Amino acid sequence: MNSYSSSSKERLKECHRDLQLIFSTVLQSWDHTILTGHRDREEQNKKFVSGLSQIQWPNSKHNSLPSIAVDVSPYPIPKNWGAGNRDEYEKFRYFAFYVLGVADILLQLGHIDHALRWGGDWNMNLDVSDQTFNDLVHFELTEEQ
Repeated sequence: MNSYSSSSKERLKECHRDLQLIFSTVLQSWDHTILTGHRDREEQNKKFVSGLSQIQWPNSKHNSLPSIAVDVSPYPIPKNWGAGNRDEYEKFRYFAFYVLGVADILLQLGHIDHALRWGGDWNMNLDVSDQTFNDLVHFELTEEQ
């Protein structure tokens, strides 16, 4: 049985209830780690300056408390995934599609109130080749249902 580390538990606690339910449900079948929940001003602006985020404080969905965004990786974290390794990219994409499917089922059953958007398909059109900025670990709640 998969379980969260103490740091993953703490990071997920900072997130909206819907994100907590989605990822605790995913954890039953697919091991993963919570990389980031809430980001404070310093952390958000550091991500922006480094190019890992396109949004400055306080406009990221990570900046609210509870956070309506979370960064998650399948576990163990794929090696060299940020270096353009296609095989490692596919692991993130496969994981994301599973997460999106779980979220959609929970939404349809009325267990959560928000749809989920993935940073590898920002416009939610199921075409992952049309992205100008890939954030493969990023998931966020949206008002779209």
